[in-house]
Amino acid sequence: MKLKKLELMNEDFLQYLWKTRGFDHHYLFTTQGEPLEIIRPGMHNTDSGPDFFNARIRIGSTLWAGNVEVHLRGSDWRRHKHGDDKAYDNVILHVVCEDDEPLLRSNGEAVPTLELGGRISAEQFMRYRELNESTSWVPCGKQAGQVDSLTRTGWLERLMVERLEQRAQSIVQTLLQNHYDWDESFYQHLARYFGMKVNADPFEWLARTLPYRTIARHRGSLLQVEALLFGQAGLVPESKETYPVLLAREYRILSRKYELPAPQGHLWKFMRLRPVNFPSIRLAQLAALLHHSPRLFSACMETENADELLQLLNVRASGYWDTHYRFGKISPQRTKSLGLSAAHTLLINTVVPFLFVYGRRNGEERYCERALRLLEQLEPEQNTIVRSWAEAGLKADSAFDSQALLQLKSAYCDARRCLHCAIGHRLLKNS
Repeated sequence: MKLKKLELMNEDFLQYLWKTRGFDHHYLFTTQGEPLEIIRPGMHNTDSGPDFFNARIRIGSTLWAGNVEVHLRGSDWRRHKHGDDKAYDNVILHVVCEDDEPLLRSNGEAVPTLELGGRISAEQFMRYRELNESTSWVPCGKQAGQVDSLTRTGWLERLMVERLEQRAQSIVQTLLQNHYDWDESFYQHLARYFGMKVNADPFEWLARTLPYRTIARHRGSLLQVEALLFGQAGLVPESKETYPVLLAREYRILSRKYELPAPQGHLWKFMRLRPVNFPSIRLAQLAALLHHSPRLFSACMETENADELLQLLNVRASGYWDTHYRFGKISPQRTKSLGLSAAHTLLINTVVPFLFVYGRRNGEERYCERALRLLEQLEPEQNTIVRSWAEAGLKADSAFDSQALLQLKSAYCDARRCLHCAIGHRLLKNS
């Protein structure tokens, strides 16, 4: 059954049909009666200008190369004032659902037009409307699991690379700011993820005001590394306890030596956090990591096994914190190790993206491949989104899968980009 009600159509779906040739494309003719063959539909343009660049189309016996513009109606060209825009001078074909107004060039010559109104499957469009108007947590609901495994696997691989490329943008920006100092940039991103979501910004501020090269000069002394971090964070209180007194003394000397900016103790958040996630504990663990791993960036880049990397990151806060979660407040004795879950987060969000960017920037594909391989070695994350995908039929077997599914949800499902999703495309095609 063909779609006949134009008011139901929208331009996004029409562009999708042209790009995928998802309409009856046999025995095509222009509205002027000339036979038409689509050799290449062109590259979809999501910015200003014609909808598709560099298309190749045979009209009659002539092979045309140029741009294609898609509208619901032929008269939309005039309404959109494309005739006044030179960017549209190279349009070789006007694709419309209904040709209600012929399109003429400035010299009076007719622009070839293809009318698709009678060639669109009503079932396919209604399936698209169901996806677009769905109130489920993702538009395709539990139907995603019905898509063949080849499509799912290929799409998840693309999503994972897309996610890493997005992460790469912020890393490259940090590298530019740090004049391509990889150690400094890695330290800043690592510090941010030590803060988790609640204290990510304060941790990043701390790393930017307390350079890695400054810490590196004192990493042989855990006390001095802790003094720099806690002192610059503004968290060392006036106290009679030996440990904070020593930290305060060391920080006074080191802050004057390096002319560090004033601490910002008000930035840190403790409310509604589990004690193990208090910034004081995370800072102590970061200090331990910087102290025990003098070449941290290099160590992470050179280690190929995920378990070894997790052990490298899984450090323990110094002895004072065995009986404290905050300065001056005694708590039951408990070793404050970072834990595999937190190390897992650091590996996924810092080490893996840096491996990927390092490989891309230096033309060494083996680092990019290692980044993806590390994700395949890690257990999938456990959160609401990953569990919901499992209920929908897409179960994550590794961190590679769970990261790809998070990208699918945020970049496609939440934005209702079903027409750009391989799963959505397969469901529409099957309909």
